[in-house]
Amino acid sequence: MAPLDERAGVWKGKTGRKGRSQPKGRQVEDSALEEIRALLGAAPRRRDLLIEFLHLIQDRYGHLSAAHMAALAHEMRLAQSEIYEVASFYAHFDLTAGGEAPPPALTIRVCDSLSCAMAGADALHDALAEGMDPAEIRVLRAPCMGRCDSAPVLELGHHHIGEASPEKVQDALAAERIHAELPDYEALAQYRANGGYETLAGLRENGDWEAVQEQVLSSGLRGLGGAGFPSGRKWGFVRANPGPRYLAVNGDEGEPGTFKDRYYLERSPHLFLEGMLIAAWAVQAETCFIYLRDEYPGIRKALLTEIAALETAGIIAPGYIDLRRGAGAYICGEESAMIESIEGKRGLPRHRPPFVAQTGIFGRPTLVHNVETLLWVARICREGPQILSDVEHNGRIGLRSYSVSGRVANPGVYLLPAGSTILEVIAAAGGMAEGHVFKAYQPGGPSSGILPARLNDVPLDFDTLQPHGSFIGSAAVVVLSDQDSARGAALNMLRFFEDESCGQCTPCRMGCAKAVQLMQEPSWDQDLLEDLCTVMGDASICGLGQAAPNAIRLTMKHFGEEI
Repeated sequence: MAPLDERAGVWKGKTGRKGRSQPKGRQVEDSALEEIRALLGAAPRRRDLLIEFLHLIQDRYGHLSAAHMAALAHEMRLAQSEIYEVASFYAHFDLTAGGEAPPPALTIRVCDSLSCAMAGADALHDALAEGMDPAEIRVLRAPCMGRCDSAPVLELGHHHIGEASPEKVQDALAAERIHAELPDYEALAQYRANGGYETLAGLRENGDWEAVQEQVLSSGLRGLGGAGFPSGRKWGFVRANPGPRYLAVNGDEGEPGTFKDRYYLERSPHLFLEGMLIAAWAVQAETCFIYLRDEYPGIRKALLTEIAALETAGIIAPGYIDLRRGAGAYICGEESAMIESIEGKRGLPRHRPPFVAQTGIFGRPTLVHNVETLLWVARICREGPQILSDVEHNGRIGLRSYSVSGRVANPGVYLLPAGSTILEVIAAAGGMAEGHVFKAYQPGGPSSGILPARLNDVPLDFDTLQPHGSFIGSAAVVVLSDQDSARGAALNMLRFFEDESCGQCTPCRMGCAKAVQLMQEPSWDQDLLEDLCTVMGDASICGLGQAAPNAIRLTMKHFGEEI
């Protein structure tokens, strides 16, 4: 055999080719790696913190460059493809390829969901797009921002403007109001002065979790994120599984028309936090994760401040509450998709079983609650179950927070007896807006479809709307008038689902896109649409694809003259 240096090979070719000076694939730039390390500081390079790190880069540089993603992959010991697939899943990350110009320094996002569309969002978007220098400011359409009570809404940088107009935008630009505003909320000192955390302290000292669970069950409290599962019953399921256990708060209310969680968090964050800590005590959770939608930057600031205050006061141990930031993905409102996102992954819903009470965050038993549900847990433990169980109306028990928007005089959150009819909800909101006649309504977000005004005596609560092909969901009520098109509203809803489908399953991914195509035809092919609805409802993995057909079916059933 010839000596090593005499043989042909990569290191010494006889064909005139040079040897390889570096490994295959994209190389990590030293400057980018230094910038990433400076951003991450002493933070542990854990896989579940990937989305948090992506936010750090996006906030600092305004986009995610290929160089920074390669450096992040190197620093976290992950494949670059894994960084890319997570970053590209979420709408609030701007990815740029090598040599590609970054986006403008400032972005205006105009909400185009139903309430804002009814209030003129399309014209607002077009006016802003025509009036801005695209090299300096880009104007985008965006899904619901949880501010339907002040439609049309836009986000200028991280500053939200309600009842928006080009003039308001110009005023905000002149004043450099582009950052999130801190809400005027009840801070820890004031909350404790009014008896806050005394209930939690008493339970931690000598409480019986089963007795508390029975209180919650006897109140009739059900999950207020939309599913309506009896809240206390979850605790026993989670406790039945060996620890460690976790608690996860679903603060990603992305259902268009829903803004009740934002309403309560902007006012009484500690009422929610105490309820969360009571539930965590009940299931012996090692950590509480709060998954908050990225559209609530002011609330995030407030929660970070108040969580730090709880740590300083010794009410919780440092790090016990882990606040996680969503990144613009409606699908993460589904509990298993939220858990995937908390783990730093794409928000793809899991196949079930196993259920999250058995196999949740990091494969451990996890209790999942909605923000408003935990607020009621705190009130029930403090005031007794009768605050809900003693309220009866139209044969229904309890209270509901209705997010009301659309053609009403005073949009907002209204706490009413569960089972209030649409006419009672409209009356609480000051009646119809001037010049508008009640025509139709969305009772629980786009997933619930559209019902006609003649169904005005149906109690809006769990289990009462199913006979009509709908459901209450998160009680996101949008009121339509004689000046609105039910057909147009249904198309708006399906476009939302088309954009927000995670794409994991074909029935939802292709079904939503096909539905939007068919619904834009002058005349709907109702037989074909019904076949499509059946496939989506029967074969989709999660509730997005299963419920999306409601808007189509109810429009065909009740508004046939429009299609």
